[in-house]
Amino acid sequence: MSKKHAFQFVELQREMPRKVALELRTGGDWNELYGRFERDNAAQQAGRCLDCGNPYCEAKCPVHNYIPNWLRLVEEGRLIEAAELCHETNPLPEMCGRVCPQDRLCEGACTLEDGFGAVTIGAVEKFIVDSAFAQGWRPDLSKVVATGKRVAVVGAGPAGLSCADRLVRSGIQATVFDRYEQIGGLLQFGIPSFKLDKSVVATRRNVLEGMGVQFRLGVEIGVDVSLEQLLQEFDAVFLGLGAYRYTDGGLPGQDLRAVLPALPFLVNNGRLVTGLDPQGKPIAGWEDHVEIPDLHGKRVVVLGGGDTGMDCVRSSIRLGAASVTCAYRRDEANMPGSAREVANAREEGVSFLFNRQPLSVESDADGNVTGVRVVETTLGEPDARGRRNAVAIPGSESTIAADVVIIAFGFSPELPEWLSEVGVEANPNGRIRVGIDAGEGVLPYQTTRPKLFAGGDVVRGADLVVTAVQEGRDAAASIARLLRIPGRSALDNA
Repeated sequence: MSKKHAFQFVELQREMPRKVALELRTGGDWNELYGRFERDNAAQQAGRCLDCGNPYCEAKCPVHNYIPNWLRLVEEGRLIEAAELCHETNPLPEMCGRVCPQDRLCEGACTLEDGFGAVTIGAVEKFIVDSAFAQGWRPDLSKVVATGKRVAVVGAGPAGLSCADRLVRSGIQATVFDRYEQIGGLLQFGIPSFKLDKSVVATRRNVLEGMGVQFRLGVEIGVDVSLEQLLQEFDAVFLGLGAYRYTDGGLPGQDLRAVLPALPFLVNNGRLVTGLDPQGKPIAGWEDHVEIPDLHGKRVVVLGGGDTGMDCVRSSIRLGAASVTCAYRRDEANMPGSAREVANAREEGVSFLFNRQPLSVESDADGNVTGVRVVETTLGEPDARGRRNAVAIPGSESTIAADVVIIAFGFSPELPEWLSEVGVEANPNGRIRVGIDAGEGVLPYQTTRPKLFAGGDVVRGADLVVTAVQEGRDAAASIARLLRIPGRSALDNA
């Protein structure tokens, strides 16, 4: 066990757990890229924390984890206490430790990031929870008093799972409904296994069921069960529906058979990799299954520079593509994806073309994709969100050769008919109106229907897993207020 001293951060360099060998990744290995710390490695890396007194890492974290505190517990070998502290703020810490873009959040805000290398917060978080679960630790609900209240949670993604966790901790029975055959939403179906092994999702289901959460899977609201039935049977309903509406770039040629939308590509491929039925229920909004072509020896071009785009390019490498190119309309500094994911993609052989705006998908006379027509751009004035617009440079058109094109322009929520029919209101962008946006005196995450609450991507648009976790957690606190149930300290202070 390491013993901390004032300059440990100087003498001990930042280290990540060992990666899967590059030749295995490019050869089709779908195992998690990063391994796990051993106990001593985790303690040493945790001991690099300065405990700077003004933890910018906590402030930057959407769930405001007590990061320096659990790092100290790891250094001292107090693993179970560290796991309990992790769960006080984050219902899904082992997920966030794997999929959060720490370089943009906690680690990016670490005082040591400027010159010494940030503390490996995400990897230590993953170590804490995996190790505690392996030792048999489970959340202690022995002091929770059952209230007799029951809440339906629609959607078993990160927002819904987070909400269910916090509800049962308040003595409220939570029943989670989901249209798919497994829990997790995009944690299970959308995020590739090389970032999140699906055994992790299965373990979390086991933990939640042990806490008393009930799951009703393969049940679609509005088809198998009506919302009115839920409102009659339960004291409140939380909606964690996600964001699945494809952002249509309106590109000529995008309807060609070798042009794939990112999310169905990832979902169907994820089902194949994990041994699930590729012909299972299609994702919301996609009535027809998207068939994944054989990518072996193909030239793949991915349009879009977010984390979904990075998942697509890295999956394409593992599927045997001859070349994979990511084209993005702004420069690298303005790329929304995690810099660490971009670095991993480069290491695996992905090429990046920045400042390229797609104009059309080109094809031959037989309808086979031949390339993507693009124009070079320069950065102009900021848009409504403060990001500088991509402005086309006249006369700079060119074509990127391609056999398969994957479009990853993003996804947005869409209000289903079964919600609009009961008076739930959405903004023009499809996001459900909650809180102040839904009217005066409305609780946080409460919709225009008092017994209905919503959070995650369906409220804020496609965003990070950790922000969905935060909204599900905080929505549970509002539901407890509606039901006049005193919350635990973790709920009240979260």
